[in-house]
Amino acid sequence: MARINKKVKIFIVKMLAEFETTTDTAKAVKDIFNVDVSQQQCECYDPTKKMGHDLSQELKDLFYKYRRAANDEIEAIPIANKRYRLQKLQSLVDKFGDNPVFTPKFLEQAAKEVGNQYTNKIESSIKNEVSYPSGLGHFYGRSSNTESNS
Repeated sequence: MARINKKVKIFIVKMLAEFETTTDTAKAVKDIFNVDVSQQQCECYDPTKKMGHDLSQELKDLFYKYRRAANDEIEAIPIANKRYRLQKLQSLVDKFGDNPVFTPKFLEQAAKEVGNQYTNKIESSIKNEVSYPSGLGHFYGRSSNTESNS
């Protein structure tokens, strides 16, 4: 295992907290710091993994600080924005509109986007309705996906 300094450790923690893979993290450490680290060594700096359970409290706190920031900034990623996804689909329809294979798929994708099929919001007009996502009603001892408490 390569011996690494605190600056490299913090860099690894930040990359892993921002959902980068251990492979990409190890490559970035090599490119930026010219230090060879293995994927397994990188994984030791992720407190959400078994190998990272012995990580120092200082680095754990830093990891969770970076993770919160990464989760809070999700809107900064263009593909997370519905308008951006629809614009990309429109450009694909404009480019491949005559293609009988792609066009229906693009149109279906756009309809799903507009219809909020890719959200986990569960809206109901029934009072006191309990809905279980992903059809897990059977897991919770219910015979159907929804149960009305009225």
